[in-house]
Amino acid sequence: MRFADRTDAAERLAEALAGYRGRRPLILAIPRGALPMGDLLAQRLGGELDVVLVRKLRAPFSPEYAIGSVDEHGWTYIAPHAHGTGASDRYIEQEKREQLAVLHERRNRYTPGRAGIDPAGRVAIVVDDGLATGATMVAALHAVRARGPERLVCAVPVASIEALELVRPYADEVVCLHAPPDFYAVGQFYRTFGQVDDEEAIALLRQAGQPPAQPS
Repeated sequence: MRFADRTDAAERLAEALAGYRGRRPLILAIPRGALPMGDLLAQRLGGELDVVLVRKLRAPFSPEYAIGSVDEHGWTYIAPHAHGTGASDRYIEQEKREQLAVLHERRNRYTPGRAGIDPAGRVAIVVDDGLATGATMVAALHAVRARGPERLVCAVPVASIEALELVRPYADEVVCLHAPPDFYAVGQFYRTFGQVDDEEAIALLRQAGQPPAQPS
């Protein structure tokens, strides 16, 4: 299975999540790539769009490879393989501080003057454009679970089998359209997989009724 782009993936996810239509779900996108998908899901399901802010912790010699993740409140997931990549405890703490600084800056830009929309008592659907290691999704699900949703759903178009096994305990339901055994990178399952920049992310939140500040 391949997706034309994130819009195509989101349309297919909306079909898989149709049972939540009419329940005003809170769609929580992981910036930045998942924001266009979250926006479309919110429209199709009659839900509300917001972001859940998390960052992966990068391996020391391979910044695209996740050795863990952190949410904006400082909760950290460290993968079992982290130290095997050459990441010392000191390196991990420094990487955590750097990523927390990015998260705080993004919160100020995306939703200035407020925390995220409260998921307490609501169906919360956390969406990303794909899971390679699953580390970032773990932090996102943990952050949302801590705020007491009625039901917590992880929704992705594609994921590695290992990532799905990792995230399942953190969600009430995992919706994944494709889990191939030959997974190498999320982008291999999209014909078009361009970057989503901050300006687009801010515009999507504004259109969804959230008034984030303009980027400086």
